[in-house]
Amino acid sequence: MEQLPGGRRPPLVSTLGLGRRSWEVTLDEERGRLAWRDPRPPRRGSENCFVPTSEIIAVEETEFNKKQRNTGKWQKMAKPHAFTVYYVKKARNHRWRCSDVTFWCVDEHLCNQWIQALKELLEMQKCRPKHLLVYINPYGGKRQGKRIYEQKVAPLFSLASISTDVVITEHANHAKDNLFEVNINKYDGVVCVGGDGMFSEVMHGLIGRMQKDSGIDQNNPKAPLVQCNIRIGIIPAGSTDCICYSTVGIADPVTSALHIIVGDCQPLDVSSIHHNNTFVKYYVSLLGYGFYGDILKDSEKKRWMGPMRYDYSGFKTFLSHHYYEGTISFQPAKHALGSPRDKDRCRTGCYICKESEQQLAEQHKTCGLNHEEDEEWKVIKGKFLAINAVNMSCACPRSPKGLSPAAHLADGSADLILVRKCSRFDFLRYLVRHTNHDDQFDFSFVDVYRVKSFQFTSKLSEDNESSVTDIGKKRFGQFCRDHPVCCCNIANSTWNCDGETLDSSAIEVRVHCQLMKLFARGIEENCKDEAAYSHSSVEQLL
Repeated sequence: MEQLPGGRRPPLVSTLGLGRRSWEVTLDEERGRLAWRDPRPPRRGSENCFVPTSEIIAVEETEFNKKQRNTGKWQKMAKPHAFTVYYVKKARNHRWRCSDVTFWCVDEHLCNQWIQALKELLEMQKCRPKHLLVYINPYGGKRQGKRIYEQKVAPLFSLASISTDVVITEHANHAKDNLFEVNINKYDGVVCVGGDGMFSEVMHGLIGRMQKDSGIDQNNPKAPLVQCNIRIGIIPAGSTDCICYSTVGIADPVTSALHIIVGDCQPLDVSSIHHNNTFVKYYVSLLGYGFYGDILKDSEKKRWMGPMRYDYSGFKTFLSHHYYEGTISFQPAKHALGSPRDKDRCRTGCYICKESEQQLAEQHKTCGLNHEEDEEWKVIKGKFLAINAVNMSCACPRSPKGLSPAAHLADGSADLILVRKCSRFDFLRYLVRHTNHDDQFDFSFVDVYRVKSFQFTSKLSEDNESSVTDIGKKRFGQFCRDHPVCCCNIANSTWNCDGETLDSSAIEVRVHCQLMKLFARGIEENCKDEAAYSHSSVEQLL
């Protein structure tokens, strides 16, 4: 095929059969789409159909439907040649499915020309993975990880000609330890089949491997971490799939598999947690002290109850109404655009994430990381029912907006939410706001800040050892020693760190902008099918 200036090829246009009718089919590389239309005069119900080439999964030569060939119409003509195009079909609620359309023609050369052109176009999609490392947690959630992968995901990978090396994890941290040993450079991505805990394990393995190979000391809270270029794919199969909801819009194995196949890429902020200049953990969604930490700690004792243990522990924790004293010290994220209370949600191609990342890079280039130590810290002391730091909205089916609806995936900041001591009724009002469209921060006892780093010290820890850093004593000052009689007889809570418990009562947290990448594209604003193709409408025309 002759090329146009700039290496582009002219559109390939042919009249091909679709069902029992002839359609004008066009493959337009410049516009990036495969389109077909009925050449007859438009009539009611007719429709021009197209599929973006970036969302074509595969093309295969196909034996034409034998049932149709046996009709009198096919007996009078030569054997037809056919090819099938498999593509992403978008449904409601961000759900993706693999659909297909089969074109046919009598000319074998023309059929082969179309197959070759489509395959060459797919080969040009350099962002698509060819070889993946897959970790499957067979014990997470309802213990369906292996079945979900084999029945729903593996066939799609095979269709897209993606080769895989599959590892069934046998114990905790199996995937994390394995990632320090494998030749990671031969893979285009790492896929984890499980819940948020499985993702966390793979994330820690990849980030840790990158820092080790680059000679970065993870125990240094001020160390600039090296970004992970290899993407992580998440096939949801756990009790909680918060990260899928916040980055794709739905926790659905087929949808996530198709995002991996088309090679989507979504940068993601990662926060590091340190205690006494010692690295503790990374997290990407929720770090919660107080209410959410107590729920997790109690639910861990009731794993035999399955996913419903969260409901039981949540109700129990709400009734206990414990609050905790401590001091929060944080640096506002001055580089980040917007605020936690605006209406700008993080969506596909988010301009806030792009602009914030550029501004943060310029700050580091002109001032360096040491400049951050001189920046102003804000200090808040008090009694808190909940302290939550979120890097994303933390949306889920029960809370479609999440804990912070305007939180962004890749702007180099976290939303710090402080819920002060209040009555049970007021706290219930706050929790209910997570399930409706009202502003959940519109309470006198709730404060929210967009930050790039923060420190927390509980009152007990401050009194005993002041164990964050020497800065703590200078910055935080002395607490009042008086402790009034109250219903709360527990001095410290537990941190809920991406669904895992963390007991340190004095921590230092820092947000690392776009430290890793996911096979995702963020939540699309319009989840209706971009491709105008619809089975029902085409079937009406055939």
